[in-house]
Amino acid sequence: RENAKMRRARGFTLASVVEVCGVGLHSGRRVSVRLTPGRAGEGVRFVRTDLGGASLPASPSAVCQTRLSTALGSGPSGEPHAQTVEHLMAALCGSGISACVVELDSAELPLLDGSAAPWLSLIDQAGLAPLPSSPEQISPRAAVWASHADAWVVALPALSPQLTYGIDFGRFAPIGAQWFSWIGHAGATATGAAPAHASPETDVAAQLISAGLVPAADPRGVARAAARAASHPCSDGFGAAIAPARTFGTTDGVAAAHAAGLVLGGSLECALVCDEVHWLGDRPLRFRDEPARHKTLDLIGDLALLGMLPQAHIVAYKASHRLHVALVRALASGEGGAAREGHYV
Repeated sequence: RENAKMRRARGFTLASVVEVCGVGLHSGRRVSVRLTPGRAGEGVRFVRTDLGGASLPASPSAVCQTRLSTALGSGPSGEPHAQTVEHLMAALCGSGISACVVELDSAELPLLDGSAAPWLSLIDQAGLAPLPSSPEQISPRAAVWASHADAWVVALPALSPQLTYGIDFGRFAPIGAQWFSWIGHAGATATGAAPAHASPETDVAAQLISAGLVPAADPRGVARAAARAASHPCSDGFGAAIAPARTFGTTDGVAAAHAAGLVLGGSLECALVCDEVHWLGDRPLRFRDEPARHKTLDLIGDLALLGMLPQAHIVAYKASHRLHVALVRALASGEGGAAREGHYV
């Protein structure tokens, strides 16, 4: 691996079995899920009980689709083996779990309340059991990035994991432009990981411009906004800072998804939806910047395909599951610079 050094740290699995039922966001189908302890070295595996126990490990190469969710593998009917895995993967990663067997009787995992909090509650109920070994943690030596138009995500060398995410929904004022930064620690990285350090503001802006992700003049102030957010990160734990943030969308986005046969299981009970003026329904936000925090949750779920968060500062702007996964595949390959075309799904 030319651009990455690796290190190991302690990992965990579940101490007991837990179960949950719910409805898939896109399929609208009911599904039962059973989380059981895994074995060291086997990572997270998705087992389809309705397909005779067909099993698939969660890995960067297993991703088959990234439209509005992350899906793994292909079943006999052409649908994914496991779809919308990102919230569960984020909860496992945020808990330090590197091995788990996920049994499900349909393709899509349940959305539950739209966040990772219900998954985290199940994990807390099951408890943790230490493993004798854990995945290797990737630590890039130079910047790695994926981009499309003005959207991008980049992994910058860092002393410890940090995630910084920016979004801009333009005329949809309830969301608008938001930035959120979080220093990953404890379960999301590794027991005994190096102390967390916020990235210096000037370094972040310079690296974004150097990689060509932001114009040198920075006319929209994106590099400056990213750098400001990164220099004042949230240091609360995953369970308090990230897990409760719910999935969200706009009325235009929901209409387009419905037209494409997606979000058939979505409702205002499990998602935040806004028009150009206000949020629909009467459910209050859990955080002022809940949308940016939820995008960070999605990013963690996709990075979890690496086994644990990389020792890097991941900065994203207007990114998507497609860009997240391209970055993950580039990091897994050990290559530096821009992700190759083959890394995109």
